[in-house]
Amino acid sequence: MPVYRKSSGETAEAKAVRVQDVLRLCGEEEGAIAAKVNGIPVDLNAFVPDDAVVEPILASTEEGLDILRHSASHLMAQAIKRLYPGTKLGIGPAVEDGFYYDVDPPQSLTEDDLQKIEEEMGRIVKEALPVERIELPRDEVISIFKEREETYKLELIEEIEDPLISLYRQGEFIDLCRGPHVPNTSYIRYFKLLSLAGAYWRGDERNPMLVRVYGTAFSTAESLRSYLDRLEEAKRRDHRKLGRDLDLFSIQPEGPGFPFFHPKGMTIVNVLLDFWRKEHVKRGYMEVRTPLILEQSLWIRSGHWDHYRENMYFTEIDGRPFAIKPMNCPGSILIYKSQLRSYRDLPLRMAELGTVHRHERSGVLHGLMRVRCFTQDDAHLYVTEDQIKSEILGIMDLMHHIYGDVFGFPYRVELSTRPENAMGELSQWEMAESALKEALDESDTPYKLNPGDGAFYGPKIDFHLEDCIGRSWQCGTIQLDFQMPEKFDVTYVAADGSHRRPVMLHRTVLGSIERFLGILIEHYAGAFPYWLAPVQIRILPVKDDFLSYAREVETALRNWGVRTEVDLREEKLSRKIRDAQLQKVPYMLVVGAKEAEGRKVSVRERTKGDLGEMGLEGLKGLLNQEFNPF
Repeated sequence: MPVYRKSSGETAEAKAVRVQDVLRLCGEEEGAIAAKVNGIPVDLNAFVPDDAVVEPILASTEEGLDILRHSASHLMAQAIKRLYPGTKLGIGPAVEDGFYYDVDPPQSLTEDDLQKIEEEMGRIVKEALPVERIELPRDEVISIFKEREETYKLELIEEIEDPLISLYRQGEFIDLCRGPHVPNTSYIRYFKLLSLAGAYWRGDERNPMLVRVYGTAFSTAESLRSYLDRLEEAKRRDHRKLGRDLDLFSIQPEGPGFPFFHPKGMTIVNVLLDFWRKEHVKRGYMEVRTPLILEQSLWIRSGHWDHYRENMYFTEIDGRPFAIKPMNCPGSILIYKSQLRSYRDLPLRMAELGTVHRHERSGVLHGLMRVRCFTQDDAHLYVTEDQIKSEILGIMDLMHHIYGDVFGFPYRVELSTRPENAMGELSQWEMAESALKEALDESDTPYKLNPGDGAFYGPKIDFHLEDCIGRSWQCGTIQLDFQMPEKFDVTYVAADGSHRRPVMLHRTVLGSIERFLGILIEHYAGAFPYWLAPVQIRILPVKDDFLSYAREVETALRNWGVRTEVDLREEKLSRKIRDAQLQKVPYMLVVGAKEAEGRKVSVRERTKGDLGEMGLEGLKGLLNQEFNPF
């Protein structure tokens, strides 16, 4: 909401007014670190033009935090250059939850250096150095960075075509930047440096490896403290550590980026997939499977060759070039085209649990969250234009059931529109975007517009889940595609006998099964709900004398379909209970002399502790009360 409008009729003296003066006059200065002038973000010391509408940007807002964090990246870079003279600077953007700067120091940096850099940042904050924007001719800017031997900055300048280039200066530090930034360094008070990582300059493995220093900054001490607490909780929930501790999966040096699922991890995957299949059968999907390797010409035809080949793996068969599939959609189209289709066959919903391979750089691999081989829970729906909205609504209903009803995830929705590298006619994109928007509006689903982030073949709706510690994960997507049916000449016979083009919907719910499992491990901290736990009950015989009865109980439970194991170790009962707790088993059944004689079990629940003795039928009744989406 505008706070001030400056009239062009004011005197010349009145025109020379800065943004911060306007905010001060209107009582809107408190909490502002920048402002919008006619909708454009600017520094507080920028001059206000004629007929301008000025709005404050508060540090506590999302936009304000981005500015604060970008300013913090400059503050950190200045501290690094003070401590390690000769350091060359790469780029230093604000990112989600923080910032980083890629630097090329004259000596190695370690985690121990972070504290020193933080302390130097604190000293610069106390100096309250003014942060000034300056615009200079291109040649002068080149001279400045040549004198400072900032080779990476000079490379960036080569790509800037503007005759005037904006810089930001604070004390002796100067950086190439569009801004805006905070008025002076004292505005950046609540920050923390977090970690170091290697990063190739501009993400290219052929370029030098720089040091990426990560940090975060907030507008208040409380917000920073809360975030750091969440980070500690995230470390406790790290799926890589829990995957080892609970014996769920591993990543071996012989297969970087290619997960190995151990028996317990595979049990969880199979339960997830059984549930997935049940829900899809209920909704009229047919499951298919397509080959792992297909001719290169198919990927050229689909458009993946032009847009995706750097992420693909290739091989040769009988002298012909083939590619390992990075996506399942072209294979689905070949199944559709294997016979003549009628309008009576549509909508045709084909689902696939398809394993795909994508080349990811080694530096971005991360447990199950970023891998080179994964299973995508894809579906491809072939529909007429008048079926688009109803099918999207059906997919959204499935998403709500799985995310909300079954797993209890809150989620938010984004509508992503036409990107720069889009294929096809603008009119088709407009029709596709309109269809997605209508479905969202009809379902009363709140959504955020994400301009230019659609797939190259069509716009999409993305679903972002929020886990129990507030982190967001993009999982499900609905993509509307007019391009693939065109490229592959996909048709159906309409009621009037003519051949028409169906519209293709690409859709995932869980996304990558591997990644979804990683999310679940961290969401539940390894303590899976009863229906999903790899071992639902562990039987704990007090002594070997009661192994025979323990085996009887195990047989009964397995006949009920309960995933059960017996602790056969010669350990004290207290140790067996402790280990079952550490393995996060939902139920423990203690069997000793009293239980064997009375044909009962003593039941312990993971969070409630001792539930007392009960017979097997009583136990069955207890287990039947557990949530089960089947």
